[in-house]
Parts: sequence; C-alpha cells; structure tokens
Amino acid sequence: MEAVYIDKNLELVKKCMQGSRAAQFELYKLYAKAMYNVALRILNYEEEAEDVLQEAFLDAFTRIVDFRQETTFGLWLKQIVINKSINYLRKRKMEFVSTDEISEVSDEDSFDDSEMRLQADEIRQAITQLPDGYRVVLSLYLLEGYDHEEIAHILKISENTSRTQYMRAKKKLKSILEQKGMRDE
Repeated sequence: MEAVYIDKNLELVKKCMQGSRAAQFELYKLYAKAMYNVALRILNYEEEAEDVLQEAFLDAFTRIVDFRQETTFGLWLKQIVINKSINYLRKRKMEFVSTDEISEVSDEDSFDDSEMRLQADEIRQAITQLPDGYRVVLSLYLLEGYDHEEIAHILKISENTSRTQYMRAKKKLKSILEQKGMRDE
C-alpha cells in the first residue's frame, strides 16, 4: 500500500509555484519557528540556525517547482533544513568518532528513557552541552524521528557509528544531568 500525504497547505504551495510573494510569506510564517528549532537543535548556535533558516526558505522557494508533492511541504522543507544544518556542521569540521571496528554495540544500558522524568528546559540545556556529533545523532533520532539507517545516510557515516554516537550521547547526557543534581526516578 502506498503512503498518501495530505498537505493542508497545498494551495499556498501552488500559489508559490505561480510566483506569489504573499503565499511565500504565509508559508514562511507557518513553518519558520519549527524549522528554526530543528536547525538550532542540530547546530547549537542561534546565528547559524537563523542563517540556515533563511537559506532553507530561499532554496525551497527557488526550487519549489521541483516539489513533486510526494511528501508534505513541511517534510520537504524540514529535509532541506536538516541537510543545510549538516553542511554547516561539516564546515565547522565536526568529526564523528568512527566505530566500524567495534563488533558489538549495546543499544540499551542501564539508562532507561521511559524512566527519565525531567523538565524539558533542563534537558534542552544539557543537550546543548553535548559534543556536536553526539548532539546531532541524538537530535535526529529522538527529536526528529529518524532511524539509524536514515541518520547514517544523512551524515554519511555507518549505521554502527550512528548507534554508537547515540548510545554515547545518552550516557553523556545522563552524566551532565547527574552533575546538575538531577537523577532518574
């Protein structure tokens, strides 16, 4: 069965395809905050997230005629934002720790996500303290909903490296939160 996407903003997209600046502005208002947050979670710097946001919208509106409606406009735009954010990280020469030589990686430790009850702001603050590689994989996996195969493709790393970065990110995040006096319940 083929997936069917209902895009509630399809009329605005069609108007954008016809060159409507008003429709572009409406789409910008609808998606800017969410796309900025996606970029910020990956980049960790407000200025870079703002740059990515502007570049992503410019790119989307320039290439809107290429949008084939195989997904919603929001998903298409989100992919542009993520790709541009990853490119910004590469410009910073972010390095992922290669773990291809590790034969076994446990996905689960004593760290249990479901038992963790912390306030969102404190967790967000702790996430910003993670090294780039850890933060990006953790954000893409937990917050953006990508699986390790997709993350590996996006970041051009192996699935094993993605899993290991995620596992290490969880451990490091737990450690940061414990240092702040926050514990699992």
